[in-house]
Amino acid sequence: MTGILWNLASFIVAIAILVAIHEFGHFWVARRCGVKVEKFSIGFGKSLWSRKGKDGVEYSISMIPMGGFVKMLDSRVDEVPEHEKHLAFDHKSLWRRSAIVAAGPAFNFLFAIVAYWLVFMIGVPSVKPVIGDVAPNSIVAQAGIEPGMELKQISGIETPDWDSVNMALVSHIGDERIVLKVSSADEVGQERTITLDTQNWQFDPEVDSAITTLGFKPYRPEITPVLTAVTEGSAAEAAGLQVGDKIVAINGQSIEGWEQFVAKVTDSPNKTLEIQVERDNQQLTLALTPASKSLKNGDTIGFAGVAPTVGAWPESYLIDQKYGAFASIPKAIEKTGQIMDLTFTMVKKLFTGDVGINNLSGPITIAKGAGMTADFGLVYFLGFLALISVNLGIINLMPLPVLDGGHLLFFAVEAVIRRPVPEKVQEMGYRIGSAAIFSLMLIAIFNDFARL
Repeated sequence: MTGILWNLASFIVAIAILVAIHEFGHFWVARRCGVKVEKFSIGFGKSLWSRKGKDGVEYSISMIPMGGFVKMLDSRVDEVPEHEKHLAFDHKSLWRRSAIVAAGPAFNFLFAIVAYWLVFMIGVPSVKPVIGDVAPNSIVAQAGIEPGMELKQISGIETPDWDSVNMALVSHIGDERIVLKVSSADEVGQERTITLDTQNWQFDPEVDSAITTLGFKPYRPEITPVLTAVTEGSAAEAAGLQVGDKIVAINGQSIEGWEQFVAKVTDSPNKTLEIQVERDNQQLTLALTPASKSLKNGDTIGFAGVAPTVGAWPESYLIDQKYGAFASIPKAIEKTGQIMDLTFTMVKKLFTGDVGINNLSGPITIAKGAGMTADFGLVYFLGFLALISVNLGIINLMPLPVLDGGHLLFFAVEAVIRRPVPEKVQEMGYRIGSAAIFSLMLIAIFNDFARL
């Protein structure tokens, strides 16, 4: 219950910040274009807090934190006195109206740059994308990728860590090839270009990892079957396992690595296993009955409740992406540009069918992401806000009449035909756009519940 409340609180904070940034863009540019603003609201529905400023604008926070609005003087909506018509939105020039509408998404992109600027100044601890293992006969194996290689670039985009690798690979869903630049541990300073043939790449971002489906695994420090933690009340505690125990065999078969132990436990829910352990230079035999744990796909696995000993990362693999105030600016702009490119690519592939509609995410998934990143710390929450801000900006630029992009589309038509688009046409467009947005929201929410 605490986790749900934390996710909800983080979600509300995230949405409130992003909506405020978006609507402030419209508000700020409208004021500078000479348009009278009557109300600035964060959220919809019943007002929880309201105050009229000295500038005559009513500032409000409303009950439903799923959006916001800026109410401007507009003679198409209300009666406007003759002496105030020059302050009305619809009486402004085409370029001023376009600037006001485009300001919302533009401020979302600017916010992402500022957020990433702070991220790079604070510093992002991560590890280099060094390949630890390659699956035989996989796509990367056939291309000549070997363990120990470091991924330097993917299709011209630098990949300093595994997060950037995953992001770059996801953007290639449906593509026939991916161009990598790699360096080998055996060839210091030497880099070479390798092209992956991905015509037969089967990748569903809903259930798979782009990295593992291509056939490689990230390097991880050695994991040994010496227990460092035993969960209270777990099956392992009931079996008598203790911190410091070294697991040497299961049902008479020697254990050579931690993964072998995990695989056996996972495959044995509610089945008793004979565990041989080494404790204080003595051999003990214990009976472990793994508890059962249900997965989202309906499968049931065994669960013991123990943690192994994990070796230290090599110092050369650890990096801290931290830069000064000025050096962080181009880094932030570059990162925002990459996120924008990835989002545009994924939207395009959604329409072409390369990405399934089941990959759409709604408020529940966003809430989980907000809670998780907020739990990790400020730098991760800022990165999450930047990512969602870019997505919000791009979605609002889609040419659907309900969105900013739809208004800009009408303005583009107006620029060509030299007169405003007829109100009946606009009204029909708003109805179609509303239906499309509502349908997409329903699909996204349905996908969210399916992931629970």
